[in-house]
Formats: sequence, C-alpha cells, structure tokens
Amino acid sequence: MTSSYERIKSECKQKGVLWEDEDFSATQSSVFYHQTPPFTFQWKRPHEIVSNPVFVNDSTAQFDIVPGKMGDRWLVSCLGVLYLSKGLFYRVVPADQNFDKPYYGVFRFRLWWCGEWLEVLVDDRLPTINGKLAFLQAQNTNSFWPGLLEKAYAKLHGSYEALKYGTLLDGLADLTGGITESISIKVDSSILIRPTLLHNLLDTTSIITCTINNGTTTQIRNQTEALPNGIHIGINYRLCSMDKAETIMGDTVQLVRLKNPLAQTISKTSNFNGDWSSFSSSWERVTMNERNRLIEQLDQGEFWMSFFDMTQTFTHLECVHLDSDTARDEPQLADKSRRWLMRLYQGAWKRGVTAGGCRNNPDSFHINPQLQLFLSEKEDVIISVNQHSVLEPKVIGFTVYNLNSVQNINGCLSKTFFKKHKSLVNSQYTNSRQISHRCSLDPGRYLIMATTFEPAEEASFSVRVLGSTIRLALLETQTMLLLDPFPLLNSNTKITIDSSNNNNNNNGIACSTAQYEPVFMQLADDQRTLNCFDLQELLEACLPNDYIRSCASIDVCRQVVCIMDKTNRGRINFNDFNKFMINLKTWWGVFKMHTKEKSGILKAERLRDALFDVGFQLSTDNISILILRYMRRDGTLRLADFISAILHLTMAFELFKAKDTNQDGIISMGMTEWIKSVFMC
Repeated sequence: MTSSYERIKSECKQKGVLWEDEDFSATQSSVFYHQTPPFTFQWKRPHEIVSNPVFVNDSTAQFDIVPGKMGDRWLVSCLGVLYLSKGLFYRVVPADQNFDKPYYGVFRFRLWWCGEWLEVLVDDRLPTINGKLAFLQAQNTNSFWPGLLEKAYAKLHGSYEALKYGTLLDGLADLTGGITESISIKVDSSILIRPTLLHNLLDTTSIITCTINNGTTTQIRNQTEALPNGIHIGINYRLCSMDKAETIMGDTVQLVRLKNPLAQTISKTSNFNGDWSSFSSSWERVTMNERNRLIEQLDQGEFWMSFFDMTQTFTHLECVHLDSDTARDEPQLADKSRRWLMRLYQGAWKRGVTAGGCRNNPDSFHINPQLQLFLSEKEDVIISVNQHSVLEPKVIGFTVYNLNSVQNINGCLSKTFFKKHKSLVNSQYTNSRQISHRCSLDPGRYLIMATTFEPAEEASFSVRVLGSTIRLALLETQTMLLLDPFPLLNSNTKITIDSSNNNNNNNGIACSTAQYEPVFMQLADDQRTLNCFDLQELLEACLPNDYIRSCASIDVCRQVVCIMDKTNRGRINFNDFNKFMINLKTWWGVFKMHTKEKSGILKAERLRDALFDVGFQLSTDNISILILRYMRRDGTLRLADFISAILHLTMAFELFKAKDTNQDGIISMGMTEWIKSVFMC
C-alpha cells in the first residue's frame, strides 16, 4: 500500500509543483491561534533562505541548535537529548530525505503521539522574520531538520504558539516513545537519592538526565542563567556513567560523568568549573595514572562532578525509560543488563460509561476502566497514564489497589469493594499530558484505576506499565440476566405507586387490581384486550402524576405490548397490564434509590448500578450503547428513559434466549429474523 508520503511526491512530480500542506497552512493562524502576532511572518522555503540547504549535516557531531527569536528552549533541550542518541534520532528524523533533486517540498517525521508512532508530513515553508528563521535553527550549519521537526510538532499541537505551554518531559516522551519520570534529588536539605539508585538506573534501558528546576525560573529565549560553577538552569545534562577516584590518601570519591548536549551553543567560558572540572585543583588529590584513566573517558562536552556536588547542584533526575523494542534501535543502550518490558492499554473515558472521576466520587469511581496487573516477583514498576487531549487537557491521575486478598474476580469490581478497601498507591492529579509514578510491588495481583479528577469528563488515554515480569489485562463484566424483570405475580398483589417525586415522601396510592379493571374494560375490545394506543390512554388515566405519567409515551407502550403479546396480534389482556404495573412500581423504587441529589433525575454514571438492581449485569459495550440512546444533553436520564431501557433489555434477552436452543451463548439468525429482532427491540 502506497504511503501518504510517496503519494504526495508522486502527485507533485506529475504536476511539477512543490507540495503545500493544506492541513497546516502558511498563515498567521498556524503560528499564533490565541495571541495577536507581534509582527507579520514571511513563509519561505529553505532554498529561499540559504543557497545550499541540507536536511541533516552528518559531517559534524556537534549539536548547534538555538531557539532563534521566538523558539522554546525546553524544546531545544529535548532535541539535544535526542541528538545524543543517534539510533533514536534517526527513527524520528528519517535520514533518507534531502533537498537534492528530485525535490518536492515534503518532509516526514515520526513522533510518539496518542499511544502510537505517527508519521507527520509537513511542507518546508517555514516562518521567517526579516529573512531569518523565527523559531528553531542551526547556529553554525545550514541544517534544516530542527525547523522542520519543530513544524511537525507544532502541527500536532495546532500551532507554534501551543508549544509555549509544552514541557520537557512531554517533549522527551513524544520524541523517544518512552515513559518519562521526574525524581527529586532532595527535599529541603535531605538527599533522597543514593549512588545505588543511579547505578540501577544506568543498568536499565533508560536515558538519565540531571536538571535544575526550582519552579520559579523564568525561561529566557536565547540564553540561560548559569550558576557560579557554570551549570546552566533549564538544560538537561546527560548522566553517562559513574566511577570512583582513588585518592593519594587512600580514600575514594564517588564521581558522575555528565554531558552538556548544548555545549556548542554556550560560551566556553561558562562551562562547568567546579571541583573535578578540567582545571580543578581536585585532580591533585589523585595520581597521574588515575587522572589519565578518568580524563580519557571524557568525550566532547563531558565532565566529571562529585556525587555530592551533583546532589547539591541539581534538583531533579529526569529519566526516559524505553522498553526493549524501542531501545533496540539505540546503540548506547545495547549493553544494558536490565531491559524494560512494556505493557500497553488504550482506552477512553466516556460520559456515563467509563468516566467516573477520582476517588472523591464514591458512587461513580468504580465505572472507570479497571486494569489488573500481575507480577511474578517483587520489583519496581513504573506506571504511566497519558491523556490524548492536547488543546483542552483534563486533570488526570491513577490509583492502585492490592488484590492479593480478593478471591474469585470474575468481572469489574463493584463500588462496595472500593468503599471497603484502602488504596495502595495514589498518583498526583495534574493537567499534564502524562503522569507517571514508580512503585515497588510484591508478587501478586493489583488493580490500576486511571481516571480524570472530575466525573463525566471525556478523553482518550493510554496506560503503560514498565517492569520485568508483568502482565496487564482489562477487567470486564460479562453480560447476563441475573433476575427476571417480569417475575410471576400473585393475582391478589396490590399496586402502590408513589405520587410524589420526593424521595422522602412516602405518600402513595394503594389500590387493588380490581380498581383498574373497569377502566381497562371500557377501553378493551370484545376479547378484553388493548393495543398500544389504548394502553397509553389507560396509563394516562391510572398513573398518579405527570412525572410518572411520562412513562405513558407511545414508544414505551409499544415496547410493553411487544414484550407481553405472545400471539403476535399486538394486544395485551388485563393480566399482562397488571404484571406491568407491578413491575413499574418496582422499577420506580430502584430509580428513586439511585437519584440521591435530585429526585427524578438519574445521573448517567449510575445507570449501570440501577440496571444491576433490576436484574441486568451488562458489559461496558452494552452500557455504552444504552447511554448513547438514552442519555440527555445534561448527562442524565429521566424515569421514562430508565423504563424504556429496561424494556429494551428485557426484549433483547428474551429474543436471544428463544434462539439459543443449545444454551451455549451462540445463536444463528437469518437476515429476516435479524431485521425483525432489531425492530422488536
């Protein structure tokens, strides 16, 4: 199958034109969608900016990318980390592209987006100011991959302006396909990490960086603030390795080897100048052989720093954890002893179906997707939830429960479980695109609940779990009929239908079966039966108030007749009517029980539980169909909606039961029977 990239090139070749991307046009709105542009941009192709543009300059290993007049330094820092990992870099930036003829003005990039690798196509028209690139650009070469990759990234976000609100962790995840994690190095004066943690991180298929993030630093576009020791705020220094320096006095000093990916874009006079830097007096503490051994390990832009100074200088470790398949393309990770195993689930929070909100919503929390995690041995696992809402991000997080003491899990856990069991792990809730958390778990089973903070908020999302011996499975409830919605009735049963919407009002109308019979017979034919129109008139006369009388719609009456008519004449007798009235009272009682805050209005999130109390156990897919059919604009259902849903389900189960002659849960139907069943339901 021809890719979009090849198809576009073929079309441009036939027409003799350069491609222009209609989905991300060369207009002001592609740069700024909210703010007013400070000036007018001129869109130019690379050969209109320089005489000899190149896509990627393979002749130099230097990273010389700068933000330009309006670019974002966090994105430059992301690209610096990516550029140091050539295998990962060329997966994002395919090398088989250039400005040589045949040239059609189209370039492609691969980005991890919404839980999958996505190929993004852009034309090579770039915004300029006074003939110079306005955003990311190479400082010393004519390479245009930075500006074109930035354009592809802006296209996914909707505009260049949207990149202003991006974060380095999100950027690293999008560029590598990994799970990002931020680890605080210290809190106040207490150091939280130890050399053993760094050793463990360096032994995995992970990219480890050190950064200073005090939460108050203002980002400056074309320069960064430097500490007295030359370390720059806002730059992610790559942690390459660890070693120990044996001193002349016989003691050892724990060292870490760091690399500044932006060394070529920063003045040489502002590189690291603290202890164990190139000209530090600290080297006088070791022998010449020891010094040479350590110095020989340094590559361009690298330097040694003591572990203690690292903990005092940097505030966070920012890690990118790559699963074994992703890390396979990166030579620097080929010799790692521990390779992450990744398990992925892609789902969606749907209003009334799976959007139950966080634990603060005990009546709906349980309807969120429930993921069961299995571990064969004790280990650290990293759980990540990524929402796919970019322009309007939701506040998201997740909760983990221990299931080792729970027996016979056959489907989704009910709200009773969550009221009786305490959570084991609770992530923070934030409107970030990704939230991740590392936790140490014993062997066994666990439940992961990824949620939005508020119920009824809709978004697609993905859950990824990294570990060594993990399995991930979605808990799902099997659809089945637990109780007969129309049980056999005693002929002397009395009917009591509450005449008020108020849950606290116990006043009702009690009447015997015989009280309805005269009205019934007045409307009945000579065989003492009613059709759906007669039934509607009868219900309007018998039901005590307008709210309950809303159940007397012609659609509901048709459903009642279809279910109870066994002769295919479209008519019911008085016993059928009596049976319906008795069950209507029961269903009305269930409905009231689930309308706590506002009488007469059922929140869509409670429909599953209300139907369960009637006798229907339904899967998420089945509930989703009912919600689409019955939920109103405000996310609620009325009594008539609830009754109609019960009648639809009753008919569906009866039809299936009649066809399931082998009782194996499988039926065979011809087209005529299928169409008939659809209209009957």
